[in-house]
Amino acid sequence: MPRQSELLSKRISAAAILLLLVAAPASQSPGYARRKPSPKATQQQDGAEAIPAAWRRLSLRDEVAQLVVVDFTGQPLAKKSLAWKRLYSLVHKDRVGGLILVNVSQGHLVQRADPVEAAKIINDLQRAARIPLVVGGDLERGASMRFKDTTVFPHAMAFAAAGDPAAARYEGEVTAREARAIGVNWIFFPDADVNSNPDNPIINIRSYSEDPRQVSEYVDAFLEGASSDPHNRVLTTAKHFPGHGDTAVDTHLKLATIPADRKHLDDVELAPFRAAIAHGVDSIMTAHLTVPSIGGDTPATFSAPILTQLLRGDLGFKGIIVTDALDMGGIRNYSSGEAAVKALEAGVDVLLMPGDPVAAINAVVAAVKQGRIPKSRVDEALNRVLAAKVRLGLVASRTVNVNAIPRLVNQPQSNLRALEVAQEAVTLVKNDAHLVPLQANSLVCFAILREGGNSQQGTAMQPEINRRAPGRPSLLLDPGMSPDDLSRAVSQAGNCDAWYVAAFVSVAGYRGNISLNGSYPALMAQLIASGKPVMLMSLGNPYLLRSFPAVAGYLTTFSTVPPSEVAAIQALYGEVAIHGRLPVTIPNLARFGDGLSFGITAHVPTNASVAFPATR
Repeated sequence: MPRQSELLSKRISAAAILLLLVAAPASQSPGYARRKPSPKATQQQDGAEAIPAAWRRLSLRDEVAQLVVVDFTGQPLAKKSLAWKRLYSLVHKDRVGGLILVNVSQGHLVQRADPVEAAKIINDLQRAARIPLVVGGDLERGASMRFKDTTVFPHAMAFAAAGDPAAARYEGEVTAREARAIGVNWIFFPDADVNSNPDNPIINIRSYSEDPRQVSEYVDAFLEGASSDPHNRVLTTAKHFPGHGDTAVDTHLKLATIPADRKHLDDVELAPFRAAIAHGVDSIMTAHLTVPSIGGDTPATFSAPILTQLLRGDLGFKGIIVTDALDMGGIRNYSSGEAAVKALEAGVDVLLMPGDPVAAINAVVAAVKQGRIPKSRVDEALNRVLAAKVRLGLVASRTVNVNAIPRLVNQPQSNLRALEVAQEAVTLVKNDAHLVPLQANSLVCFAILREGGNSQQGTAMQPEINRRAPGRPSLLLDPGMSPDDLSRAVSQAGNCDAWYVAAFVSVAGYRGNISLNGSYPALMAQLIASGKPVMLMSLGNPYLLRSFPAVAGYLTTFSTVPPSEVAAIQALYGEVAIHGRLPVTIPNLARFGDGLSFGITAHVPTNASVAFPATR
């Protein structure tokens, strides 16, 4: 019999997808229609009265430990391995309050966890815990952000480009269902940042838009979906407070600064957080940046004026305040212990991923005993954490049925809807040489610019190209190739009336930029100088046109995921309508809301079959 993890892999027929799209209008797509708002599970209904008496009989050290969340990968570990013993000890002996799942990365190849294997690990650790664990994850593209064989949604900005808040609501609903099926009960999403800075290397397409009203609308929609099913209760998180959109610095690397005054903060950065709070968001994540107009040169994570006075006082937030990861470069000048103490002093409730969890616990305990942190501050934070565990239903059940996972995740209708969003998001910004729609049998060449030699980027796109343009060159390139090698590959492509270049530019921590890698810029210059028209297709960073304004055409998908690869080719050939609109301004080149429209001009190949790679 096949393994459970193998049963999760599904293939979607592109022909069947289009048949469904024709048969059912968008507003009637599976799970798509906007429902009446469900009763909001707010932090005011905090469940504190139902906290079991046994959970309250804790030592000071165990109380503090409940405020700490440690990372794990979800990858199988031998029970005798040091990695497992360390993780098990943190849960069983040190009694930390929660886990956060992170991925294993090798260059641009991301190894995501298998849902069934990860659920088994989570179950084992839940059984080892005296008090049930909150288990979190940055599920910014649904569960697929951290787990393979789950519904692959595009990035947040694609939803705004598609102009469809109901789709964001549906994503919230599916994300909650898939997360709880695996054992994850705390979603670190939606991103409430307003991406007003085109040079932002870390927010970018993780944000919905540069418009605070649009960000607020989609934040609200996701929260509505994530809280719509009481059987799949999850904690939601608006991040990164007080707003990370107007920076040009990756806080994984160093501390950033928001230069705005209070009025600008109120009008722009804070607006989506107000919307999230009004909807009853469970938690708000802090940002490792300074806001001189409010908190001076103290990082927001350690700033009482920002967290206690602004967030608690002015905005009236009563839920959980959780730090961004405490091992990030933005606060590298602080030890694990000092960072934990300063965060709690400022008003934080949960300490996420301290570099040394035991040192963080010990430092907070010492600070309480020395009178630096009032015991009431620990009690307040602990009460919020334990009440959240009650709301999640962890008193009654802390483990999941691993046998049920295959039927609860990666459902065909969810993947259909995710592809539909990717299709609706495709935005044609420039079409000077009438390169779109592309006619069949055109003598054109394709180049796919991956971000790494071991990346799976382009592996969904290249087969789609080959089906529609058999025999035409489709180069799968690597930024590690020398300029001569790239030039030689282009020359060997032969006669090309035009070049269609798909460039992947993802947004990831510790990278520090959102530009093309290696010798790709020189390659683009060569293609543009050849006199042949170039259609640049950006998969990821929508601002890429700024680097190559002389291209004849520009199309962007706002995401790097496989459904966006497929959608780009379908749009290129006129198989789906193009009506996406820019949720951001591309300085001096395109305005917010711009986008050219085309109807369907061709039919999808009847032999097309879309297979989305599992590890992307």
